[in-house]
Amino acid sequence: MDRFQRKPSSSGPSQPPVLTSSQADRIIAQVSAVGIVGNILLSTFKLIAGITAHSGAMLSDAVHSLSDVFATLIALIGVKLARKSADREHPFGHERLECVASLLLAIILLITGLAIGYAGLSKILAGSYAQLAVPGMLALIAAVVSIVVKESMFWYTLHYAKLLHSSAFHADAWHHRSDAFSSVGSLAGIAAARMGFPVMDAVASVIICCFILKVAYDIGIDALRKMTDCACSDEQEQQIRACILSEAGVLGIDSLRTRLFGDRIYVEAEIVADGQESLTEAHAVAERVHDSIEQRFSVVKHISIHVNPARAETV
Repeated sequence: MDRFQRKPSSSGPSQPPVLTSSQADRIIAQVSAVGIVGNILLSTFKLIAGITAHSGAMLSDAVHSLSDVFATLIALIGVKLARKSADREHPFGHERLECVASLLLAIILLITGLAIGYAGLSKILAGSYAQLAVPGMLALIAAVVSIVVKESMFWYTLHYAKLLHSSAFHADAWHHRSDAFSSVGSLAGIAAARMGFPVMDAVASVIICCFILKVAYDIGIDALRKMTDCACSDEQEQQIRACILSEAGVLGIDSLRTRLFGDRIYVEAEIVADGQESLTEAHAVAERVHDSIEQRFSVVKHISIHVNPARAETV
């Protein structure tokens, strides 16, 4: 028995609440606006601080924040496209377009990180440390402000990414966190440079590069997993298995397979029922299993249940 359309259902106590379409649209617009406006203001402030306070680390940090603007725009586009209804060419929906958006975010981070690392290494390898300018106090203040703002934006975006089951906004949240880590590196480098070690400002740029590349790798790997029919986590599979076995009439499970489709899960199960039951009774068992999974796991989009008759010694 195959079900290709999910009907509205209530989520279990451990599941995030199911949002209506209008609620999701409002949250998407709100999170995107906060990300875009916040990053434009922050990158402008850090750019001014980097130039006036002669800090290469803060200029690198400003470039990173500016890349967050494009990252949020890509996340917004990805989420919007993924929410499109299924059509003739895409009968299973468009959720994987969010994974494409996440891959683009990873590429942006990769390019940004390499550019920042190259600039920092160039100054370090130049060797003329005495000629390097000592960063001013404004750069130090900008680093502290950036840490507070970007960490707040990380938790804000991550909260709504979980509500929306959005990998693109989840990646965008970690982009904010990488910027906060960058600012921690900037703060340390600028402080050390002001204490008489001007080369540490350039070293901070290289540290920032490492943080950015790590986040880019994590986001890219997660997106690729979700695009290649990878199974969901062992914990989720065990929860689904327990849910199936708890239903009346289910004598066992012959097969349980799951696969990620973007941020949604497809479930295919072969359950064992009493072979002496009528077709109507077996259908009712499968119906109960289907509805139970649907109600308890809001991330499950498609459920296919096949009923096998139990062997005589099993009944």
